[in-house]
Amino acid sequence: MLDLAIILPTLNERGNLAPLVARIEDALGPDGWEVLIVDDDSKDGTADEARDLALADRRVRVIQRIGRRGLASAAIEGFCATAAPFAAVMDADHQHDPALLPRMLAALKAGEAQICVASRFAEGASTADWDEPERERLSGFANAVARRITRVELTDPMSGYFMLPTATARALVPRLSGIGFKILLDLLATADSPMTVKEFPLNFSKRREGESKLDRAVLFDFLAGLYDKTLGRVIPTRFALFGTVGALGVVVHYAVLGALLAVAAAFWQAQLAAVITAMSFNFWLNNWLTYRDKRLKGWGEVLRGWAGFCLTCAIGAFANVAVATFLNQQGVFWALAALAGILIGSLWNYALSSRFVWGRF
Repeated sequence: MLDLAIILPTLNERGNLAPLVARIEDALGPDGWEVLIVDDDSKDGTADEARDLALADRRVRVIQRIGRRGLASAAIEGFCATAAPFAAVMDADHQHDPALLPRMLAALKAGEAQICVASRFAEGASTADWDEPERERLSGFANAVARRITRVELTDPMSGYFMLPTATARALVPRLSGIGFKILLDLLATADSPMTVKEFPLNFSKRREGESKLDRAVLFDFLAGLYDKTLGRVIPTRFALFGTVGALGVVVHYAVLGALLAVAAAFWQAQLAAVITAMSFNFWLNNWLTYRDKRLKGWGEVLRGWAGFCLTCAIGAFANVAVATFLNQQGVFWALAALAGILIGSLWNYALSSRFVWGRF
């Protein structure tokens, strides 16, 4: 009888899969579980390796996602794809110890908690093998803030290793943001009332093979998640981030324009250089932060994305001017007309760039 699904969001984890499935079997025994590998179209053939494993082991299944990325959305697809009454989310890089799985499952079945979390900071846990001290400091800060948002006393609300009843997860799915990497925070903050939690101390290990997919933008990703849970119902999170980047782009535009005019450049030349610089800056920052979970990589992909973004912004600029001019001609105060033009242009740029630059709907 199937009791537990272990959801493994993956990106370039080919060499880690077979050893991890073996470790899971050592922890849980031969029956009652399945491994659901949700792969973000890895370039190293992770999905093919998962299919090879599935051919020899019917407890292994794979979802290969095309045009969709991000740990949170991968976990959500895993919740919806399994019939198991309980689901665990864990990393495929061997930093999370499968030996905790039986204890977490037993606690949920006994009704000791609504969700079980493997904590890096609970008493008895260890991060001695974690060779990223900067990430450890960021996790400490993020945990302190997250506890206030979730209303749950946890030592590690940013953990990526947890287990809960699948029905509970699926009930929350329609209201989850699915943005970024911190799905546990999303679940805890979305629940109508604070969830009862049991923590298990985790000896956080070194990655077995490959490189971490997280970078210094992880703090920005965390802040985006907090915004989504506080103000995201008023202004969509990704649009708010897009607009913030656009505002910074205006500052860059005027800085470049002023610098070039100061050295006696012709206005049209200075303006053209400022426009190109600001659009390039906006594209880079959006690619690094706003669409971090859909980030374009490789020179070919980035150049095509940059060209598409510049074209989108050119169309948006035309819409901006056209709307503002029309409203002004109808007697609308110039500042309000300009603001309406900026809003229309921003919405246009956001919609088109989201569709044609950073992914598919």
